[in-house]
Amino acid sequence: MDYKLNTGGCCMNQSGCCRNSNKKLAVFDWLCDLPETIIDTDFVEVQFKNTRKGYFLNSTKIPLEKGEIVAVEASPGHDIGEVTLVGRLVLQQMRKNNIDPAKIEVRRVYRKARQVDLEKYEEAKAREQETMIRARQIAEDLKLNMKIGDVEFQGDGNKAIFYYIAEERVDFRQLIKVLADSFKVRIEMKQIGARQEAGRIGGIGPCGRELCCASWMSNFVSVSTNSARLQDISLNPQKLAGQCAKLKCCMNYEVDAYIDATKDFPSKETRLETLDATWYHFKTDVFKREMTYSSAPNMAANLVVMSVDRVKEVIAMNKAGQKPETLNIEKEGEKPVPIDFQNVVGQDSLTRFDRSKRNKKGNRENGRNGENNESSSHVQGEIRNNEKRRNENSRNRNNGNGSNGNRNGKPRNFQLKKPNNNSNEAAS
Repeated sequence: MDYKLNTGGCCMNQSGCCRNSNKKLAVFDWLCDLPETIIDTDFVEVQFKNTRKGYFLNSTKIPLEKGEIVAVEASPGHDIGEVTLVGRLVLQQMRKNNIDPAKIEVRRVYRKARQVDLEKYEEAKAREQETMIRARQIAEDLKLNMKIGDVEFQGDGNKAIFYYIAEERVDFRQLIKVLADSFKVRIEMKQIGARQEAGRIGGIGPCGRELCCASWMSNFVSVSTNSARLQDISLNPQKLAGQCAKLKCCMNYEVDAYIDATKDFPSKETRLETLDATWYHFKTDVFKREMTYSSAPNMAANLVVMSVDRVKEVIAMNKAGQKPETLNIEKEGEKPVPIDFQNVVGQDSLTRFDRSKRNKKGNRENGRNGENNESSSHVQGEIRNNEKRRNENSRNRNNGNGSNGNRNGKPRNFQLKKPNNNSNEAAS
């Protein structure tokens, strides 16, 4: 597919409304097709490494567009960043982030980045990885209970920001002195949380997509296990925790939909009374609007699945002092069919292969003996003939000496003599 470049439209280019940066804080520019909005303000949005961006004043009226690399004012020196937003939408973003130019000093845009500026910037970025490893070793030697997760050098290489994680307050004054002597730059320490660290490092989540904290999330809302309970998610710490070792942020995405869907569901603490037993809530299927009850309070026993309407009906009967014979109205007068616990959790039987082998063996025997009536009768006739011949042979072997007078069972040859006058008997 060919894309037409158009600096003022919404096409696939750096000036369009599509995402123009691989950084997570990029903003959808829905005013890009209105070129008159660019001259509404001199403020521009400049983004730095991954999770840091700022707003600067273009006091010299430099013609800037999205995607251009600029040198901006810093303390000390200058910094290198990418222009990610221009025009009227910058004012909206400043208002959203509570940045008031009348109350705080807004720094300026110096110039578009030159080749010398870009070379220094690339050299500073190349030092970040080895600086972070060396800083971790120094913090370990000082026996500080902290973890340095990332290092960001300023564009001119005169300053370095160290992002660290610590569960408690850390006195890193000695650490700053050692780092300044080792790297010969100005040191700034910033404490971040575990979620911010995962956002800076990045990675792939269990869903197969890029981590939300590394792609688009900038505000982190607290997540509790109550979100998992409302969605009937197994309270397994290994499955609920993300790569930051905290509860997954995505558990808050659908919890409002579950709350709305379960507003008319009966309470899980309500017990159901029947003539034969007391039933306790076991689990709820929100999508099918079904509730499962067990005859034991703390385990799966004689599980019965009912619709929400049927549960409400049984509760109303119990309040009126009545007890139904069974829970399921479709099987009134019959005992509830117990559901195997393995089927509840979606597992197969351990003997499923043995059962299939027996079935296959029986199918093969039936196929050999019952292909059609004609072949079956023919086989049976041959079997009877074979049995008859075997019986005759066995009788001959048993009567070999008496009937034929031969031990081997072979008949002797009879020879007739000429008749004698004295006798009419034939001698052999």
